[in-house]
Amino acid sequence: MDPRYDTLFYDGQCPLCAREIRTLRKLQGGNLIFADIHEQSGTNTDLPSHEQLLRRLHLMAWTGEWVVGLPANVRAWSHTRFGFLFKPLLWPIIYPIASRVYERWADSRYERKYACAIGNRTAEKQA
Repeated sequence: MDPRYDTLFYDGQCPLCAREIRTLRKLQGGNLIFADIHEQSGTNTDLPSHEQLLRRLHLMAWTGEWVVGLPANVRAWSHTRFGFLFKPLLWPIIYPIASRVYERWADSRYERKYACAIGNRTAEKQA
């Protein structure tokens, strides 16, 4: 068996994310590990912060390199037979636009879903 496993960190409390992960689990070739952000130990200092993991999709490549945002999504889908459909999102002419769309969507999803947490952090900073 090939030891080259990528690990995809996802928000298991997000219905849209959970649906995509179910699809990826079914379609992937076996070298993609799935890690629910909410089940990760707070003591693992090798991981980005909980907030960073929730704000953008993170994938830890088998080399130890972190891939974040749209490139993480493309890399995750490259573990399926449909990966070729996502690769054009990284082309130089398409990437700047696709990346901005992804970032706006990710920011909006985070702010809607975690607005209470954001409000609590803002109140704590002001105190």
